[in-house]
Amino acid sequence: MSRKTGKPSSTRPAVTPAGSRSTAQVLRIVAGLVVAVLVGVLIGMQTAGPGATDDAVAQLRRQEAERDKTQISELTTRARATAGVIAPIVEGLGDTGKVSAEQLAQWKQALSPELAWYATTVSGMTATNVARGALRNAVEQLAAALDTCAAAQALPAPARQPVLAAVTRQRELAVAAWSVAATQLDQINVDAGNGHQHVYLDVKGIGGLMSGDTLPEGTGH
Repeated sequence: MSRKTGKPSSTRPAVTPAGSRSTAQVLRIVAGLVVAVLVGVLIGMQTAGPGATDDAVAQLRRQEAERDKTQISELTTRARATAGVIAPIVEGLGDTGKVSAEQLAQWKQALSPELAWYATTVSGMTATNVARGALRNAVEQLAAALDTCAAAQALPAPARQPVLAAVTRQRELAVAAWSVAATQLDQINVDAGNGHQHVYLDVKGIGGLMSGDTLPEGTGH
């Protein structure tokens, strides 16, 4: 009968002496200690006071505020000039039956630079962008009214009335859009420290328009 033999010693698992650790375990422990130290250092730096990052963020915010204030001033100046251009157009379109082809051509020519100026996209603060967009919408709506009026004049007289009614509606929408834009422009001027700036149009006979307050220009900082 053959004698039972044990498992060859070469295949037996190595026995790690008690208290000893593998190289991988030691490295993991060391890495954990290093991470803990770094985290502690970062927390200490953050709680000790504002760092370079905080100073940089504050500086960027100051620069952004100054840029926005400049944009608001430029937009307000342009809006006043635009109001002077569109006021006679709005008044003239109040009676579409009396608008001549020559008058219409003059209005289109006067409005063209305004369309070009507001069509330029300028990156700014959200509130300033809203004011600029509302002003652009008002000018574009008024330009559409002029185009519709020209189309009506090209029609035979009996067919003009429905188209001229559309001109009246577009005019009202343009004035309504301008009243919203003027309100927003007034608010951002107050927020920027410029005080109230009123660029509203004085138009009668159109309901639902936003109107300005009675405070003097430049007050209400």
